[in-house]
This record gives sequence, structure tokens and C-alpha cells, in this order.
Amino acid sequence: SFNIESYAYQLSDGVDLLEIDGIGFQFVLTFLSEVGMDLSQFPTAKHFTSWLCLCPNRKVSGGKLLSSATRKSKARLRLAFKQSAIGLAKKKDNPLAHFYRRMASRHGKGTAIIATARKLAIIVYNMIVKRQAYRPEPLAQYQEKVRAQRIKHIQRTIKKFGVEQHEVAFA
Repeated sequence: SFNIESYAYQLSDGVDLLEIDGIGFQFVLTFLSEVGMDLSQFPTAKHFTSWLCLCPNRKVSGGKLLSSATRKSKARLRLAFKQSAIGLAKKKDNPLAHFYRRMASRHGKGTAIIATARKLAIIVYNMIVKRQAYRPEPLAQYQEKVRAQRIKHIQRTIKKFGVEQHEVAFA
């Protein structure tokens, strides 16, 4: 038996992966055993998520989208990221949990788990490569950002349909 928290902290040159909600000791052990703390083999976070099979596999033929499902894989690290995403889904006041719920309401729980796992993978990659501590966005700021995105989307839709300002009535 050994103190995995201090061991992982020493290996990562001062980056504590346990700061991220949803990530526990089991995840850190899986991460260390699968890739270690040297992610130089992945030039970008996109390469890392692609290796984990957490990114969409877009199949296009003749300009038509045939499929955008993720590739199937039984990699242990991929499963660890998915389990962490499932654990995050049960949190209350967390931006990643709100992201999961928003994705689940739009696309279903399976897609939301993959999307949240991908977001976690990008956070972990950036923490290790850039040697930065995890600083989550405050929940109120996250909700305001989502609200601004929705307003912008509605404005684009109104502009797309050519609706004039006097035609729009709010009750």
C-alpha cells in the first residue's frame, strides 16, 4: 500500500488530477498505468481524444453525413473517462454536471456521457501538458455563458427567417 495522491502529484510535476470533480484514485491508477504522465506522443488534445475513441467518427459520402457515431473501443482508459463522466452526472452544482444534463436533454444519456468524457479528457490533457491546476468556471458564470449562447442562437434564427422587429411580440 502507498499514498497514490502524493505519488501522482510527484509524477505529474505538481499537477493534481484529483482536483477535478468525478476523478478518483481508481482513475488516476488507470491513467498512470495506460499512458503515464508523458503525453508528448499526442501533439494536441484532439489527438488524445481520438486515440481514446471519444471523438465523433464522421463518415461523409457525396457531401451527405452518413454517420457521426464514435468508434467502439474497450480501452481501459476510455472506460475510466466514461465512468468519471457518469460520476459527474450525479453532482449538483458543477459546470460539468450541467453540461452533462444539457447534452442529455438534447441527445440522450449515452451521447452525453461520451461528450462529458471527452471534455474531461481535454481538461486532463491540458492540465498535464501545460502544467496548470484545474480552475473550474464558476457555476453562475457558466450559466450566463449558456444563456448568452441561446440568445445569440435565437437572434440568428430570427435573422435567418427575415422576421422584422415589429413582427416579434413577447407576452
